Amino acid sequence: MRTYKARGVVLHTIKYGDSSMVAYLFTDLFGRMNYMIQGVHSSRGRGNKAALFQPMFLVEFEGIEQPQARMHRMKEVRSLTPLSSLPFDVRKSTISLFMAEVLYRLIRESEANEPLFDFVCRSVVQLDRMTEGISNFHLWFLVQLSAYLGFYPGNEPIPNGYFDIRGGVFTPSVPAHRICMDASCSGLLGDLMDCEADRLGSLPLSRTQRSAFMESMLLFFGYHLDAIRTVRSVSILREIF
Repeated sequence: MRTYKARGVVLHTIKYGDSSMVAYLFTDLFGRMNYMIQGVHSSRGRGNKAALFQPMFLVEFEGIEQPQARMHRMKEVRSLTPLSSLPFDVRKSTISLFMAEVLYRLIRESEANEPLFDFVCRSVVQLDRMTEGISNFHLWFLVQLSAYLGFYPGNEPIPNGYFDIRGGVFTPSVPAHRICMDASCSGLLGDLMDCEADRLGSLPLSRTQRSAFMESMLLFFGYHLDAIRTVRSVSILREIF
């Protein structure tokens, strides 16, 4: 068995037996990987490991490769970047739950993707440090994520134009097939393409606007990736934002 050191983002966990779990991580070395983690709820040793495996928590660990098994194991695990507000702010924890579900559904490759991994890690840290514009962060995250998945808008926004979901480009009028964002959502897409995370507070959006744009972005993602069509945490986002 070979051991290695890696970093990871927690996407999903499933309890296994009385004291173990299966954790799905997006790692810097292998892309998406599944890990069997034993003694998670044990009071012996260094405490309860379960606290480290919350959605979008960043960890560093020593993994154990098991060629004949379907998943690797973890020998040691610790926090990569301590998060000061995300675990305790209901708005941020709700957004992190949404981010984790989206990534869990979309990332299937078991191979390294350093640009995507770095973007995801930066996004977690940015969300943790934010004081303004938190309610818009999940919208910004989806827009920026599309660039790393290969279907970012193919041209610059057009004033009073429409975003063609099927073609992936902005157009001056509604396309013939009519699979597009309306003018309001198209304008917001352009704004979020050009906006840095720390400037999201400058976009005063209503709950109706956020909900409409979310639906449009999930339609856009779903047109390219079927796995995104049923994101359960969207209903929680609607209640909070």
